Amino acid sequence: MEFQEIFDQVCARADAAAAAQSALALATTDAKNALLLAIADALDANAGVIAEANAVDMRESRANGMDEGKLDRLKFDEDRIRAAAGGVRHVASLPDQVGQIVRGYTLPNGLRLTQTRVPLGVIGMIYEARPNVTVDVASLCLKSGNAAILRGGHAAERTNAATLGVIGKALREQGFDDALVQSVDDFGRDGATAMMQARGHIDVLVPRGGRGLIQAVVANSKVPVIETGAGNVHIYMDRAGDAAKAVPIILNAKTQRVGVCNAAEKLIVHRDVAERFLPLAAAALMDAGVELHADERAYAIIDALPEHDPKLLVHAVDEDWDTEYLALTMGVKVVDSLDEAIEHINRHSTGHTESIISEDYAAIEEFTGRIDSAVVMVNASTRFTDGGVFGFGAELGISTQKMHARGPMGLTEMTTTKWIGYGQGQVRA
Repeated sequence: MEFQEIFDQVCARADAAAAAQSALALATTDAKNALLLAIADALDANAGVIAEANAVDMRESRANGMDEGKLDRLKFDEDRIRAAAGGVRHVASLPDQVGQIVRGYTLPNGLRLTQTRVPLGVIGMIYEARPNVTVDVASLCLKSGNAAILRGGHAAERTNAATLGVIGKALREQGFDDALVQSVDDFGRDGATAMMQARGHIDVLVPRGGRGLIQAVVANSKVPVIETGAGNVHIYMDRAGDAAKAVPIILNAKTQRVGVCNAAEKLIVHRDVAERFLPLAAAALMDAGVELHADERAYAIIDALPEHDPKLLVHAVDEDWDTEYLALTMGVKVVDSLDEAIEHINRHSTGHTESIISEDYAAIEEFTGRIDSAVVMVNASTRFTDGGVFGFGAELGISTQKMHARGPMGLTEMTTTKWIGYGQGQVRA
């Protein structure tokens, strides 16, 4: 099929989604919640079917050499499907943002103005090896009155098709148009390219995946883009940090799930505590199989440990400080001051999440005030940066830009606003 034909078909699907969305925008909260609960029940009832499709995707991706971090993201077994269904029910329980009045006032001439939340319209998602995103995006879009056009990638194609089949059937049974949630996976990569060029048909495009995917969409899209998070995530151990808190936090942030964007990739340590803290942190990380890419000062301290695996300690190079590993790998750097730590993080971070370990209130205030990232944690794991954990039920993604949203994107971030003026025949003088 020629690209022009693919482009025309993608635009036609987006236009059908827009027509369906205009009806959804008028649906009551009760109707939308009933739809979401029906989708959650259908996911539970068909978990085995979706899991079987996912098992085929997993086998094929493993045979093709996909790394363990990506395989973990691709996995969508019955437990994860049921957890996703639980997330849909949570979204149903949340307040409906559509129609909420942000502010309002009356002009001196009597014209009454209100700024009201309304849906964005047709939201396009381009993502890879993340079948849970299919459920998350569908539930958030439907609750917020939006339609969704999805490109979920080749690796999860069977899983996504099975999931969308379940969601589409639930939409029809509840009296909604199944054009509200559609895929362009059948067009392959050309489908994604067509989405990027479908300005006027798709209202906003959200890429979710590795840095290469995100930057390709940002660079090539004619449709407005919300840039979401590659995560070159840092933890800073301050001179006043508590080692008893720090080691479990670092282990959790690095090793709980290595293939996610909120996993910590860098450990920055103040020189005043480096000699006594780095041996503890390095030993714990190496015991968990983490390869440490250390600068010269950190390397010397870690290399002096009486027992360590030399294969897990390498000299850091300049490229390390900008790398999102998504693997059991962590960069380690010793800095002379809080100021140097902040400058280093702001220079190399992707703007996702950073954490400080400290008992010094002044240091915490300076770090949280000066770090230019979407989320800053204090004495806590970076793994908390998640829409579900934040109470959103799910997330569209974690925005690392400053417009139109920043941080985990839930229902509020999936709306824009409209001004409505109520008059009694007033005219502009």
